[in-house]
Amino acid sequence: MKNIRAVFLKQLSDTLKNKPVLIQFVLMPSIAVLLENTIKADDMPDRFFMKMFAVMFVGMAPLSCMSSLISEEKEKNTLRVLLMSNVRPAEYLIGIGSYVFVMCLGGTAVFAALGGYTGVHLAEFLIVMFLGIILSELTGAVIGVFSKNQMTAASLTVPVIMIFSFLPMIANFNKTVRTAAKVTYSQQISELINGIGTTSVSAVSLIVIALNFTLAAALFMAAYKRKGLE
Repeated sequence: MKNIRAVFLKQLSDTLKNKPVLIQFVLMPSIAVLLENTIKADDMPDRFFMKMFAVMFVGMAPLSCMSSLISEEKEKNTLRVLLMSNVRPAEYLIGIGSYVFVMCLGGTAVFAALGGYTGVHLAEFLIVMFLGIILSELTGAVIGVFSKNQMTAASLTVPVIMIFSFLPMIANFNKTVRTAAKVTYSQQISELINGIGTTSVSAVSLIVIALNFTLAAALFMAAYKRKGLE
């Protein structure tokens, strides 16, 4: 726990210094607040921008931050120093994952407040968001571990973000894309958020999310066995 706490506090202290990572946590919530309070239309669904940008936040922020942080520390050899200081790989990954998760809580709170969720609906929203954040963190860790430097990580992260962050947004306007996107966890997160307070939890959504998690975990194990953290 001491090592995990040390890694967590190290990342926390570097937050203000790492502007590209910091902006990931505030960009989507800020845009959602702006659009929800400035754009109104009679035929617009309730909480439209909040729901859309909440899903984009889940598919973008934790994923890009995990891949960026891991690849940056590998490139600068700070990760090697940590491992030589008796910090185990699992402790490092839990520490950095905890940091990204905690930072994402701020954006999640903004979306929850913007949506006006309370009681059971608030609990449902938070659980769905937490599932998406954890899955995106695992996906980002796969990229970070596989990449030898930040440039490689960035080139791999962008197309993955396009799939998990922007595909659900496009699916709001295109039925064909919505059908194709159903195999991704981010689309299922979108459907679960849209269903809060109106429908029961879909078994299909949970199965797809579970399959996505299994695939991401398998890819992470394969990347770790091949590349390690050094």
